[in-house]
Amino acid sequence: MEWAALLAWLLTALGGASLLVQWLRHGGLRQREGIRFMRLFAHAGLAVVGVGLWIAFVVSGEVVFAWIAVGILVAVALLGATMFVIWLRGQNRREHTTVPAETSFPVPVALLHGVLGVSTLALAVLAASGVGT
Repeated sequence: MEWAALLAWLLTALGGASLLVQWLRHGGLRQREGIRFMRLFAHAGLAVVGVGLWIAFVVSGEVVFAWIAVGILVAVALLGATMFVIWLRGQNRREHTTVPAETSFPVPVALLHGVLGVSTLALAVLAASGVGT
C-alpha cells in the first residue's frame, strides 16, 4: 500500500508541476488576483516535504514518518482545495481585462491533479494505518 501511495503522490506531483509551468508562463508571479505566489508555493513546498517523509517511511518502515507525511498531506490538500475554488471562480471571470494565470490550466489536468491528490491522501492514511502490510 505504501508503494501505491508513493506512485500516486509522484503522479500527482507530475500533474502539479505541469500546472505550475502553465501558471508561470501566463504571468502568475505578477498577478494581483487569483492564485497567488505564497499559496501556490506553500502547497508545492509542503507536498515536496511530505513526499520526502513518505520516502523515509517506505525506506525505513518507521510509521512516525508516515503519520507526519499524512499530516502534511492534509495541509497540502486544504491548500489545494482553496486553490481549486479560486480556479473555479477564475473560470467565470474571462470577461475581465486581467485574466488570472490559472485560467490557462487545462481542465483535465487540473481535475486529474485533484483526484490523484485525494487518492494519494486516502492511500497514505490506509498505508500508515497498516492496511495492506
